[in-house]
Amino acid sequence: MAENSPNYAQVHQIKYVKLGYHYLISNAIYLLIVPILVAMLLHLSTLTIEDLMNHLAMLKSCSIIVFFLTMVYLMSRPRNVYLVDFACYKSHERFMMSKQYLIEKLSDMFDEESLMFQKKILERSGLGDKTYIHNDDNGSSMPFKFSLSSNQYEAKNVIIGAIDDLLTKTTGVKIGDIGIIIVNSSAFNPSPSLCSMIVNHYKLGVNVITYNLTGMGCSAGLISVHLANQLLQGKRNTYALVVSTEIISTAFYLGKQRSKLLPNCLFRMGSSAILLSNRSSDRRCSKYRLMHIVRTHKGADDRAYRCAYQEEDEDGKIGVTLSKDLMTVAGEALKTNITTLGPLVLPMSEQLLFFASLIVRNVLKKKMKPYIPDFKMAFEHFCIHAGGRAVLDELQKNLDLPEFLMEPSRMTLYRFGNTSSSSIWYNLAYSEAKGRIKKGDRVWQIGFGSGFKCNSVVWGALRTVDAAKQKNPWTDEIQDFPVHLPC
Repeated sequence: MAENSPNYAQVHQIKYVKLGYHYLISNAIYLLIVPILVAMLLHLSTLTIEDLMNHLAMLKSCSIIVFFLTMVYLMSRPRNVYLVDFACYKSHERFMMSKQYLIEKLSDMFDEESLMFQKKILERSGLGDKTYIHNDDNGSSMPFKFSLSSNQYEAKNVIIGAIDDLLTKTTGVKIGDIGIIIVNSSAFNPSPSLCSMIVNHYKLGVNVITYNLTGMGCSAGLISVHLANQLLQGKRNTYALVVSTEIISTAFYLGKQRSKLLPNCLFRMGSSAILLSNRSSDRRCSKYRLMHIVRTHKGADDRAYRCAYQEEDEDGKIGVTLSKDLMTVAGEALKTNITTLGPLVLPMSEQLLFFASLIVRNVLKKKMKPYIPDFKMAFEHFCIHAGGRAVLDELQKNLDLPEFLMEPSRMTLYRFGNTSSSSIWYNLAYSEAKGRIKKGDRVWQIGFGSGFKCNSVVWGALRTVDAAKQKNPWTDEIQDFPVHLPC
């Protein structure tokens, strides 16, 4: 045997030792409770009827206290919020644009140096040749008209299209049953608002509550879920509609600064609509239950605040600057976020290992790598914002995820591009179309946004999702995925 070859017997022994450790810690509470219950039952079996009658008053008092505490708990606990269903908008083929065709369209808008830079970024972006960019009805003009009417047309197409798809899937819910509407779109903020556009289009009642979130970046979709959850806690038997989108032509940059040209290459047209409910009767027809929400905001740090920053260049042209610190800031925000999320979702065995590594490194001052919790033990599915290839590579490294778990995010980026805050829903739709969602599975959605923010939402699958009965943007072509991506 070669000197440096691994000792496979020892590797397997370590694996089984770790599995035994996780099993012991995860079931410790049961291992402790069972002997106590057995001892109590043995003790009760030795008591006579007379002994029990002598303690009757005490038993009644204990029963009243237990009943009172149970009622207080039931009345104070948060209402369950269910994800009834969701839909992601798939644009018409006339809006489909290959990387080469996009460069040809842009050739009259940029100088040679800026054009070649964007071409180079597109080749390395992880995007395919079937992403969507809004243009006019016949597809013959430039892809970006930069007019208010064009932006409004794009917004109505993607938002109403996503909502219509959702209503088709949730036949038991009428649009008039929805009491809360939340729309997030960072760059496009018209007046009347996008929420008002929805109310007007569907002729909704005067009591519908609407919120419009702007300027919150690609993590705004999860912020909208958090807001919806808070509102549903205070309003009984209500549905909340959350729409996430980005009208990309409003943020298109026509200058020469390379740090502002990156978004031109990554962002694409898309939208999602999700229906949330706090009605207990909807549990049986819903797909997921909301389990946890963790929001992290690093805006107090100047470097984080300016790493994705909208500003004018020296020629007065507006664009979003993506600084070289973006990946570092994203990594730091993720670590802060999972520090809060970890204790909520990780098994006790992983928490103890993480705590032990902190003691060894910070108290005992031993040199060792920090222990990275194994989040694969907490989640079966990872829906990571498809912000770009570099973002996905960094998160895969930080979370130590295999390529299989990164597949939904990478395929979303390839097929639809960076659709901003709606991308995490295209990710989940991919897993559903593949038939991977089983009852009891846990889904972790991670979003990043300017400010700088990192947000997490955890869902629990209430039922196995039958891929054959699903209709989403992947349905007609899911057999073609995953595709091989060049290194």
